[in-house]
Amino acid sequence: MKNLLTVKPLLRVSLFIIHCALFINFSASAQSPGTIKGTVVDSVTRKPLMEASVSLLLARDSSLVTFGITDGDGKFEFPKLAVGQYRVLVTYVGYRGRSRSVSVTQNDPTVDAGTIDIVAQSQTLMEVSVQGERAPIAVKGDTLEFNAGSFKTRPNAQVEDLLKKLPGVEVDRDGNVKAQGQAITKVLVDGKPFFGNDPKMATRNLPADIIDKVQLFDQASEQSTFSGVDDGDREKTINITTKKDKRKGSFGQQTIGVGPKPGDDARYSGRVSYNQFNNGRQISMLGMANNINQQGFTASDLGLGNNFGGAGQGQGGGGGSNVVRGGAGGGSGNGAGQVGSNAITQSWAAGINYRDGWGKKIDVVSSYNASNTNTLTSQQSHRENVIPSGTSGTVATRADAGFVRDQANGSDNTNTNHRFNLRLDYRLDSMTTIRVIPSLSWLNSNYNNNSQSQTFTNEGVLANSSLTNYNSTGTGFTGNNSLLLFRKFKKQGRSFSVNWTIGANNQDNEGFNNSVNTFNGSSTSLTSGVITKDTVTGITTQKINQRNNQETHSMTNTVNVSYTEPLSLRQTLEFHYNLSDNHNTSNRAVNDFNGTTNQYDLVNSSLSNNFVNDYVTNRGGLTWQTKRLKYTYAFGVDAQQASLNSQNLSRETTLNRTYSNLLPNALFTYNFGKSRRLRLNYRTRLNAPSVNQLQPVANNTNPLNIQLGNLDLQPEYSHTVSLNYNRFDAATFRNMFVFLNASRTDNKIVNSTTFDKSGAQTTIPVNTNGYYTVNGSLVFGRPLKLGAQKTNLNLSTNLTFNQGTSFINNQSNQAKNWLIGQGATISSNFTEKLDLNLSGNINWQSARYSLQPQQNTTFLNQSVTLDVYYQLPLKFTFSTNVYYNHYGGSSASFNQSYTLWNATLARQLFKQNQGEIRFQAFDLLNQNQSIVRNVTDTYTEEVRSRVLNRYFMISFVYNLRKFSAGVTAPRDPFQERNGGGQRGQGGGFRRN
Repeated sequence: MKNLLTVKPLLRVSLFIIHCALFINFSASAQSPGTIKGTVVDSVTRKPLMEASVSLLLARDSSLVTFGITDGDGKFEFPKLAVGQYRVLVTYVGYRGRSRSVSVTQNDPTVDAGTIDIVAQSQTLMEVSVQGERAPIAVKGDTLEFNAGSFKTRPNAQVEDLLKKLPGVEVDRDGNVKAQGQAITKVLVDGKPFFGNDPKMATRNLPADIIDKVQLFDQASEQSTFSGVDDGDREKTINITTKKDKRKGSFGQQTIGVGPKPGDDARYSGRVSYNQFNNGRQISMLGMANNINQQGFTASDLGLGNNFGGAGQGQGGGGGSNVVRGGAGGGSGNGAGQVGSNAITQSWAAGINYRDGWGKKIDVVSSYNASNTNTLTSQQSHRENVIPSGTSGTVATRADAGFVRDQANGSDNTNTNHRFNLRLDYRLDSMTTIRVIPSLSWLNSNYNNNSQSQTFTNEGVLANSSLTNYNSTGTGFTGNNSLLLFRKFKKQGRSFSVNWTIGANNQDNEGFNNSVNTFNGSSTSLTSGVITKDTVTGITTQKINQRNNQETHSMTNTVNVSYTEPLSLRQTLEFHYNLSDNHNTSNRAVNDFNGTTNQYDLVNSSLSNNFVNDYVTNRGGLTWQTKRLKYTYAFGVDAQQASLNSQNLSRETTLNRTYSNLLPNALFTYNFGKSRRLRLNYRTRLNAPSVNQLQPVANNTNPLNIQLGNLDLQPEYSHTVSLNYNRFDAATFRNMFVFLNASRTDNKIVNSTTFDKSGAQTTIPVNTNGYYTVNGSLVFGRPLKLGAQKTNLNLSTNLTFNQGTSFINNQSNQAKNWLIGQGATISSNFTEKLDLNLSGNINWQSARYSLQPQQNTTFLNQSVTLDVYYQLPLKFTFSTNVYYNHYGGSSASFNQSYTLWNATLARQLFKQNQGEIRFQAFDLLNQNQSIVRNVTDTYTEEVRSRVLNRYFMISFVYNLRKFSAGVTAPRDPFQERNGGGQRGQGGGFRRN
């Protein structure tokens, strides 16, 4: 407990700063003397307008101070204001916006803005008014819309910096975005994909100053969007719309930097982006190269064949959890991606994104990008296994049987990836549209791993040791293509759609396994190699020199057909049918080295296998949906028949099985009004076992952990209930988002692990029941006032619980894991020159195991991050980032803290500050480190990794901005979202 409560001085100071900031905000608000009030009326009828949006802006830069709505008498009031010059901006649906300048002084602290009359859009404007201004935040149906101009960012900021300013939106150190407590999986630009479905391509490569609006919503599936019948499949999505006057011209950023690092290679970073927009036509080109762990894209397709059981290998069965992570990858520049928190990575990448309309009937969006990453990993791990005793003679009959393993692991992994994406919409006529969406990816991988380990019993006796070198090269191809046909009819609400998807996944990997393993006594996990035993010492030695070829091919064809028939203005009946055919082949060929021929020509039949698996499903059903003004509900049921056919060509055996299931579903949404919405969703799903889980052949890539398949596996059947509640109060600017998800899975596929007396283990997947998981989040935000400046406070609470059952030495082990996290963020533009963000997080986690209470663990992880940006005289700017992390509850060697401090001094150049020269320092205290703690039902493990430490860099940045005046909005009939989030009927897509 003492370890849990130990907090280093810097953490205390940082938490004290948070408390002081809150106190100062409240105190300053209480002492601010000013008040501005007024009344909003219709210019003709002179009647007061209720719920008109009123924004209070600073006169000098139009930044938002506070926001509210008028009451039933059309009145508004903003109290506790500092002395200064302000603008009152009034907006109302169907009326022209109008603003009025006011001043708060010490002599006249209470200001009556008087009666502000606004003019309906159809009327002639008879007096001066400000047009085109919007409220900072608007709720339109199921869409939350932010006016980007109301959230000030530092010069030359990227979209990622803008998102950090938005209420309810979080961006972590790796650039991953969460909104309303849920991960953002897709970011659109003007309603269309940008470089495929990679969110970071938009957030880290587009400048914030071209953004007009940021829209946040849950995007439905293609067919659900068209038919209007919700199928429950949603993706948390952000759509960023560009300013109309930025849609014709060129913009981009070029950066080049270099810096020495004593005793190591020089650090370098180069980056170029160029965008040419011409209304509907958009061309974007990106290029980058560096060795400081920076990426502007999401690292995917991590490599083939690198499945060697390094420091982190091991499956948790039903109760495993990776619980603590620390460290940072590198890079301190604006918008720099940080990757490889447990490694050192150098990479290059290039890509192009194209968007245009070909005539009046075709719209196209396509992208291509190539990337190469080289990742060097060096790790040391300490693993403690606690094994149940007295089962099948595998472990000596002791209550505290167990093993301790120390391992050093190093790897060199190089991946080259090519990705191509296309989306083409073709309107045959006003009633029929065809959409084609291919996505292709090619990968080449080269992997080299060296590992040495020693395993001891609890008494300190050597149980086994291993020295392994594993090398592999591989190629992979992943391709998907969706062909969608949308057809509407003259009768409103009647529609027909077909979605045919073809998916292919082919991987070919060749690996060489050279290892020497010793065991104190015999080992039941020995499957191959040259095995010798010393009769005097009892030591068994296994030498492996093998080549393995793994070819895996998968082809999936899926057809979804949907027909909707309106029963009335409010009720719709949908009939749908799904046919899916998944064909998989897995051919694993293992050959031992022949010392006579010096070739790998000795077939190892016990480790080789040729396996074919077919999984075919037929599912049909209907959904009945009712829509009312305030609420929507839907009920549906599907009947599914699935057949599993597995052929073991090497063993000449065949397995045929048929499964029949009913899959009910339900949906309920309720609109309380005043920006409050509730959504409840219930879904059932089937998940078939993979071909690798079924293939009944041993995988000895890690000789101390043999992996086997299981032909007797059945599909998983899961029930999931989710709840979403959103509330945004326009009068107080407060927001609250609640998310809760609970699921139960029958026939859950978990691991059954068996240990022998020497500490080696064999793992096989099996089915079991009793798997439950609950996760939820509560996000709360509100503005605070520090004088005339608005400060945002965001609080986020996260809860996760899962319970599962796995098997250790044929005994059932129930695992329960809890995680409770609390985060707080304060962000403010104190002045035009000072921007500050302060955040803190505390996470408590506990793991409990029924079979081995010795494995039970509880610990605490605390972190504080401080970001400061300040404009100095003579066009100099200074920015710094301090990240402090503290671990408690681990073993003494890992129970520690570290501070990562980055700083940048920059000088803006040229007349319009397009240029900038930067001096950057990363990890000034030279404390950066990576610590990972893994807790599963079979072991507790702590891993240290080599990371990028202190370096310095000088960089030159040039920002290109060249736009044309008098730009019109691009034609975009296939815009993904409309202003109110309602479904359009034009060709089956949502329109602006």
